[in-house]
Amino acid sequence: MRMPTPSAGIQHMRSQVRLGWFSNGLFWRTFFLLTFLITASMVAWVASFRIVERGPRAEQLAAQIVSVVTITRAALTHSAPEMRRELLFDLASNEGIRIYPLENSDKVAPPDDSPVLPELEYFVKQAMGEDTQFSSSVNDVDGFWISFKIDEDQYWLMLDRGRLDRTSSLQWLGWASIALVLSLIGAVFISTLINQPLARLTAAARAIAKGKQPDPLPESGPTEIEEANRSFNQMVADLDRIESDRAVILAGISHDLRTPLARMQLEVEMAKLSDEARDGMHSDLAQMDAIIGQFLDYAKPFDASHFMPVDLSGMLEDTANNAKRLTDVRILTDITPGVEAKGNSTELERVISNLIENARRYGKTPGTDIAEIDLRCHAEGQQAVIEINDHGAGAPDSELEHLLRPFTRLDAARGQANGSGLGLAIVNRIVIRHNGKLHLRNRSGGGLSVQITLPLHHERNV
Repeated sequence: MRMPTPSAGIQHMRSQVRLGWFSNGLFWRTFFLLTFLITASMVAWVASFRIVERGPRAEQLAAQIVSVVTITRAALTHSAPEMRRELLFDLASNEGIRIYPLENSDKVAPPDDSPVLPELEYFVKQAMGEDTQFSSSVNDVDGFWISFKIDEDQYWLMLDRGRLDRTSSLQWLGWASIALVLSLIGAVFISTLINQPLARLTAAARAIAKGKQPDPLPESGPTEIEEANRSFNQMVADLDRIESDRAVILAGISHDLRTPLARMQLEVEMAKLSDEARDGMHSDLAQMDAIIGQFLDYAKPFDASHFMPVDLSGMLEDTANNAKRLTDVRILTDITPGVEAKGNSTELERVISNLIENARRYGKTPGTDIAEIDLRCHAEGQQAVIEINDHGAGAPDSELEHLLRPFTRLDAARGQANGSGLGLAIVNRIVIRHNGKLHLRNRSGGGLSVQITLPLHHERNV
């Protein structure tokens, strides 16, 4: 029997590992969607507000400008000539209003392009006359410039731009940034509120996948979440009951099947049979007992709460030494000392023994009755890597994906007397339960290479 690529359970674990803060998860999808909607709404609101309030703002600014020009003109007209210099100084220093004579030689720049400017000019010219001029700079002096007349003389009146438009683009940007930050905080809160129940459900599902008993999910909140949590809790309770029933059934099966086998072995011993017939019946009974054991191993419950640090290096050395006693096995080892993983030592030893037995049965070197097995173990990053290679005929590539399924055997192996097609399925289940991965490939020089990766024990000595 040979091993396929990782099963659907391992692929599910891979997909779960890929889920992180910066992954393509539901939290970030919700967050970015809310961010986009909030930003688009803010942009549309600001654009709509500025369009709607453009007319009233232009009319208000025009009234303010006309008032300033009218008051300034009246003050200059009615003031005594000897007091005008002092008046102009007071207007400039206290009100920010500067008055200059308008000359034909003035270097006049056109007014700044602004959405409000056309309507502003319209309202001002209605009040002051169509010959009123506007400028953003006169003789390289920046400001808001507007012309007016006193009798037949023309003057420039300059105002600070900030006096007319107190809301600058920088202020708009600051307000928008504050609103956006507050909105993003709200988006985070909403995304968390939406995804927290799903995160709890995911964590509980992962716990079940690892053989643990999760805490009951809260049956509260929105109707959909409440119903989903209630259904999940019911499913967990049903699974727990099924697990308990299965343990009782397995114990009964083991007793009910092995008791008749024990009686049959006793009857074979007492029966008057030839040695050849007795040995054949003993072999058949032993095979039946082994198959029952494989069924029980495959279906027995799993508990990951009692995992302990396991010295993989020492376990592999002991398993290899035991296998070297077999006459049809030759094992070469390359094992790095001190490699540890966390798990069940008995089950991990069963994995290695099953793989060595699998290579011994089906991986014999062509032309010989010897199975040459290379056993390697080393640490790679945060993983312990175990490789078991044989020098046999390998397995067809088309069959590799099916070999870890229960009761699957290659055609070449179906003629063998022993085996139920569960050996490698048991290995695969044990590896998955230890959060490991199982890889299979045909070696370029012939034979099959089986690679197992297991998480290293974090407290190991490097």
